[in-house]
Amino acid sequence: MKIPNILTLLRIVLIPVFVLVYYLPYAWGPMAAALVFALAAVTDWFDGYLARRLDQTSPFGAFLDPVADKLMVATALVLLVDTYSVFWITAPAIVIIGREIVISALREWMAELGKRANIAVSYIGKLKTALQMLSIFIMLAFVPYTLFSWIGIGALYIASVLTLWSMYVYLKAAWPDLTDDI
Repeated sequence: MKIPNILTLLRIVLIPVFVLVYYLPYAWGPMAAALVFALAAVTDWFDGYLARRLDQTSPFGAFLDPVADKLMVATALVLLVDTYSVFWITAPAIVIIGREIVISALREWMAELGKRANIAVSYIGKLKTALQMLSIFIMLAFVPYTLFSWIGIGALYIASVLTLWSMYVYLKAAWPDLTDDI
């Protein structure tokens, strides 16, 4: 088993731990859950770095890494939607989760056409992911509607805009193939 794949599997194993810690009936529960989320976010960056650096890329890792990332982010957003229980937190969560579903389907379809490279991860996508992780961490770590949580909410909205922008970029790149037979 390659080190990057172990880190990716660790991220998946951390999901139930993250949820359990989040719901602990202690004041330190949300901060501890935020730290578990931060650990998962760091492994997301680190497994990709190690895969390239150690030349340990694999089809298994290429498949599982984005799945682990999306599972962790979607889980965290669902917890935040439950905690905040307001439309204006639910809306960006839906945008982020919906975009991930659309782009995952698009990548799968483009791969079937042999054109997956046409929609490779872009700088905007990486920036979106980093801001998403930061916003989720902040919103998890701090009590809702305090100064820091508002900073997290602002970052979530910026991440949502980047989410839509990156989706537009990917769809634009794939548009000729999507509309080839309309």
